[in-house]
Amino acid sequence: MSTSPSAVSESAIVTRLRAAGCVFAEDEAQLLISAAPDPAELDAMVERRVVGLPLEHVLGWAEFCGLRVAVDHLVFVPRIRTEFLVGQAAALARALGAERRSRTVVVDLCCGSGALGAALAATIGRVELHAADIDPAAVSCARRNLGTAGGEVYEGDLYEPLPATLRGRVDILLANAPYVPTEAIGLLPPEARMYEARVALDGGADGLDIQRRVAAEAAEWLAPGGHLLVETSERQAPLTVGVFTRHGLMPRLVTCDELDATVVIGTRPER
Repeated sequence: MSTSPSAVSESAIVTRLRAAGCVFAEDEAQLLISAAPDPAELDAMVERRVVGLPLEHVLGWAEFCGLRVAVDHLVFVPRIRTEFLVGQAAALARALGAERRSRTVVVDLCCGSGALGAALAATIGRVELHAADIDPAAVSCARRNLGTAGGEVYEGDLYEPLPATLRGRVDILLANAPYVPTEAIGLLPPEARMYEARVALDGGADGLDIQRRVAAEAAEWLAPGGHLLVETSERQAPLTVGVFTRHGLMPRLVTCDELDATVVIGTRPER
């Protein structure tokens, strides 16, 4: 006679999770119990979490902007603070859509799971959505998440795999590029440094190497009045603003104390 996952002692699972350092052990236990098809798989899922695998990788999904986004092993887990970036992008996209009365052309560079593009498409509706990442695992994951939105996902380095027909047409360019300085990688929580691809974390000596490359070509891909949005840290933000300015973008810094989020928006001048 089989036993349902709910029959397994929730308190015992909470105890194991708490001993492993899981701050929200009760919430995690409920999620694991609801996701497991049987007691054997539940025990295996709890064990994977106890040894340090991110909860999202154990479940196979992450909640982001109200969506359940598929997240495969080693693929970057979208952070809650990045919801602020999506909110900023949505406001800008609505303004452009009202002005131009056409579908908003969105590109999600360094897309990872495709969470940002999926969330923006769900928020604003009428989009022509493209995404790209250099990591094959991320590309595979993003194709699953963006398929329902009709998004196209490409594998390659930044702009390199994008169709040339997008040049000068992009309204919203999302680039949640890695911005952790190389020497700070070792200071990240084990969940990140051990279970997420290094290419999704390492931003070079000062953390801005990828942002510089994105900004250097952004004006060629953005439509007049189009916007590039990147996430950065409060300490790095002045450097990011300088990078945008040097590459012909009009920068604007926005922050959210509640989410500890810092976003720099660069706009291509209309003329």
